[in-house]
Amino acid sequence: MTTLTRLNETVRDPETAQAQQPPRWWRGRRGENGAVRATRRQQAISGWVFLAVPVLLFVAFLLIPLVVAIVVSFTDYAVVGDFEWIGMDNYARVFQDPIFWIALRNTAYYTALFVPLGVIVALGTALLLNRRSRAVRIFRTLFYIPVISSTVATASIWFWLLNPQYGLFNVVLGWFGIDGPAWLYDSQWAMPAIVMMSVWAGFGANMLIFLAALQGVPSELIEAARLDGASSWRVFWHVTLPAISRTMFLVVTLLLIAAFQVFDQAYVLTKGGPGNSTLTLVYYIYDRGFGRLEMGYASALSFILFLIILVFSLANARITNRKDLS
Repeated sequence: MTTLTRLNETVRDPETAQAQQPPRWWRGRRGENGAVRATRRQQAISGWVFLAVPVLLFVAFLLIPLVVAIVVSFTDYAVVGDFEWIGMDNYARVFQDPIFWIALRNTAYYTALFVPLGVIVALGTALLLNRRSRAVRIFRTLFYIPVISSTVATASIWFWLLNPQYGLFNVVLGWFGIDGPAWLYDSQWAMPAIVMMSVWAGFGANMLIFLAALQGVPSELIEAARLDGASSWRVFWHVTLPAISRTMFLVVTLLLIAAFQVFDQAYVLTKGGPGNSTLTLVYYIYDRGFGRLEMGYASALSFILFLIILVFSLANARITNRKDLS
């Protein structure tokens, strides 16, 4: 039988012709796979295009300045002159600089006051506002307003509140027969005054973070603890606090980073005084870099500050992980 005869028989017999064709699901799958591949290729191209924008911004405004700062930290660069390679001299100078140790001590003192107070105020406010009410929404908005306010405007308000003669704080203390301190003009009270302003200005953001975590705590666990006769404090300590431990780690880490980077409050309120009592590390870096044009030394100080923040963040992560495991 010739090929032409077999072809004619196939044409005459529709059932045989249909049986010899590929299944319909296979034909559809082949076409669908081609469309899927084209769609995936188009999505990949679009994804890389969208990803290119943040990558370029990261390289231009973070990676390249970081590399330049590393190089500058090994030089004696004063902006207006040429680079002079001096190796590790800037880093050796840091540990022999008495002003650096004063700034580090002041920053550690600020951190020791700011971080616990920031956690207590933010968590306490979140616990009070963790309920459904129209008034609660208003208070959430009011407490968040200082976060989005200008530091200069906030500092102007607190400069009036902390005035030793007619400030509101000393007036209220006078009602109880207490002679208020000079606050910003007293080396012992200047840093606590800055801490109070910083806590007031920033607790609203952490309050919202804690509030979101509290609303995620399973209500059945709280109800079970109360049915077992647990008091409100025991419910908070044994149920609520472990449930928001990850959020606690996040907030403490953010507060640590913010504490070691404090600058604008001290710059606006006290200019680092009186007697360098509010001189912080970032303020000292700013003064060396832009005040005295010692960019090489300021870059070395910046990387020392980065290492300090890294050490404290890792220590906080390890402590938090141990608590979670226990």
